[in-house]
Amino acid sequence: MLVQKAQEGRQEGFHTDSLFSDLKLDSRLQKNIDLKGYESLTIIQEQAIPPLLEGRDIMAISRTGSGKTAAFLIPIILHALQDPGNFSALVVAPTRELAIQIGEEFVSLTKGMQLRSSTFIGGTNINGNLQQLKKKAHLIIGTPGRLLDLAAQRALDLRRTNTLVLDEFDRMLDMGFVNDVKKLVKLIGPRDQTMLFSATLDPGQKQLISGLLQDPVEIKVDTGGSPHQYIEQETIKVAEDDDKFEVLMKLFKNPDMEKIILFTETKRLADRIAKKLIKSGITAGQIHGDKSQNFRNKILKDFKSGDIRVLVATDVAARGIDVADVSHVINYQMPMTMDSYIHRIGRTGRAGKPGHAITFVN
Repeated sequence: MLVQKAQEGRQEGFHTDSLFSDLKLDSRLQKNIDLKGYESLTIIQEQAIPPLLEGRDIMAISRTGSGKTAAFLIPIILHALQDPGNFSALVVAPTRELAIQIGEEFVSLTKGMQLRSSTFIGGTNINGNLQQLKKKAHLIIGTPGRLLDLAAQRALDLRRTNTLVLDEFDRMLDMGFVNDVKKLVKLIGPRDQTMLFSATLDPGQKQLISGLLQDPVEIKVDTGGSPHQYIEQETIKVAEDDDKFEVLMKLFKNPDMEKIILFTETKRLADRIAKKLIKSGITAGQIHGDKSQNFRNKILKDFKSGDIRVLVATDVAARGIDVADVSHVINYQMPMTMDSYIHRIGRTGRAGKPGHAITFVN
């Protein structure tokens, strides 16, 4: 067994001494922030919120799990409260799961306010989307393909957009959405503000980005060292595939393994492992490309709430998942690439919390 120990002190790398109460926010928004348990600002929030409140464009380079969603939603909410009749923001996200999570965060931050959002993603009934569009939304969140579909049907008028947010921009480009993003930006036309958030910035992307932003404030958050140096990484050798499940069940006797994402390479194995876990008395659910969006949403909701202890997932289905307090990631099968491995273990050890990753190898 090979164990790479995590380093101590990650919490200090993400949070600042600044408090949300120092921002003198709308009292309703501050109350909702308090209810969510947010006290101190993360670095990206401290650096991004002030220029965004001034109406500046920003280009922010910050890793996933650093608090960037609240960094752009708080200014959006405050701007919407100032002019609710005319304000309209659009958040473009690369994955369905990320879009849903942004929508959920907006709802939790706007309790008690007359602000509304709509989320449009692939895998859902487009007729339901058309019904939603009959009601005014201050914030629209969506994946590129579905937003373009609705615009093509003239159901969604993107020219009304005042504020554009491109979230996880690097992932959008990796997933081949560059032309879709260009089309959306062209349909939107002139706007008051653009926010671009990305975990990385390739020098080759600078020309594309320069055409999206006007005199942006550039923010680069570096919490020091490798993004995964605070995740304890462990390798367990297993002689045969049949022995893996037995080893897995022994691991699950550890009470510290509270919220686990288990990765498989295939959909079929994800189904099989989830069924075996349930049969063994472990609360579990699986998400992959063959499952409907409603099914995936239900499983994710149960996982977040703690009703499910183990989420079994394939790589593609897990893209964009941002669940707090994932105690462990288990690679039941070795990922095919290093990028996939990095993406997988990045589901744990988020927002200043320690993480643990276990990989089974033959």
